[in-house]
Amino acid sequence: MQKSFLIVLIIAVLGAVALSQFASTLPAYIAFVAGVIITTLVFKFAPETSSAQSSDEQYVGPTMTLYVGNLPYRVHEGEVKVLFGEFGPVNSVRLVRDRKTGRRKGFGFVEMSESGAQKAMVKLNDYNFQERTLKVREAKTQDSEGAERTGTDE
Repeated sequence: MQKSFLIVLIIAVLGAVALSQFASTLPAYIAFVAGVIITTLVFKFAPETSSAQSSDEQYVGPTMTLYVGNLPYRVHEGEVKVLFGEFGPVNSVRLVRDRKTGRRKGFGFVEMSESGAQKAMVKLNDYNFQERTLKVREAKTQDSEGAERTGTDE
C-alpha cells in the first residue's frame, strides 16, 4: 500500500471518532465517510512539501561523478538515485547498457554533490545492495584513461 493511502485511512478513522464524539446522533459510518472526504480534500489542496519539489531541481555547486560497479542487472536508475540520495543531492544516474542487446552491464555513474559523493564512497563501497557488493570509486575521465593506455602524461 502507498503511504498516502494509509495516512488518509488513519486520519479518516480519527476524524470519524472525533465527529462521533461531537455529534453523537450521527451514525459511525457517516462520520467515517465524512472523515475520508475531508482528509482527501485537505491532501488534494494542501501545497506540496519542499522535499518533493527539491528532488526535481538540479544541484548547483561542486559535483563529482562516481563509478558504481557490481550493480544488480535488474536495478533501475530510480533505485540507485534513492540509495545515493541519502548522502547528498543527486543530479543524474546513468546505468550502462550493452549497445547490441540493450541489457544492463552491471555498472553505472552517479553525478552528485562533492561532499555527498565523498560520504557515499566511504559508506557504499563494499555495501551489500540487492544481494550484490557494490564497488564505488571516483569516476575517471576518458582523457586520463587514454593517457594510462599510451603510457604518456598529458
